[in-house]
Amino acid sequence: MNYCFKRSYTGPVQAVIMDWAGTTVDYGSLAPVRAFQRLFLGEGIRVSPVECRAPMGSEKRDHIRQMLEMERIRECWLQSRKSAPSEADIDRLYQAFIGIQVECIRDCAQLIPGMGEVVAGLKGKGVRLAANTGYSRDMIAELQVRAAEQGYRPEVVITASEVSRGRPWPEMSLQAAIALDVSAVQACVKVDDTGPGIGEGLNAGMWAVAVAVSGNEVGLSLSDWQALAEAEQARLRRQAHERLAAAGAHYVIDTIAELPGVIEDIEARLARGEQP
Repeated sequence: MNYCFKRSYTGPVQAVIMDWAGTTVDYGSLAPVRAFQRLFLGEGIRVSPVECRAPMGSEKRDHIRQMLEMERIRECWLQSRKSAPSEADIDRLYQAFIGIQVECIRDCAQLIPGMGEVVAGLKGKGVRLAANTGYSRDMIAELQVRAAEQGYRPEVVITASEVSRGRPWPEMSLQAAIALDVSAVQACVKVDDTGPGIGEGLNAGMWAVAVAVSGNEVGLSLSDWQALAEAEQARLRRQAHERLAAAGAHYVIDTIAELPGVIEDIEARLARGEQP
């Protein structure tokens, strides 16, 4: 006789795993865009913010590859070089990108408003914090220092260059859960501002919370966002929420400042036996 048992976790949220740019720091996720624009301009190719943002959330070497596969960028490359980009070209571009990205991150390391209060509240509840990113370890070394100076020190930090497969594969989030000694992935919340990041959380069996306004989908600095008319803010907010909801997010919020309310709702759902 066959038996089917369904395990149901009904305890509190144990861990929150958060992205960096656009989620916890760098309102508008501007550092990666600026870095990719500088990188390709050095190759004689002007790229738009939209082109830079399309693969956002991916490991950065793969991000470069995806940009080179875009029809317009590939055509510009072929016109100037008469041959398709090779693996050696991608390696060279990635090595050049590291230094450029570090410089851009340095200028965009401010915590997103409300992040300090969120960290204090989660730690007060006993929730453990981790961070992961499409950046490499070299790229975020200074960012971690700057974030710590502002009160944000995640216990675990995992980068895409340290796993065999980056987003949307679940490896970074699962490694974080193991490192934080959580008892069930259903007790984990993944917070991100990109489709691949949401996919990572879903593939890890976790609750996925998408950040719409401060992140990649809107892509504006805080001052530029605040300068918009209310109607334009509403239009951009609606579009960003719709795209991230379509990516499968359980919740879509404007910024990380709204996360505490989401955690309370998730815990109520867990107590009722609901799962991600």
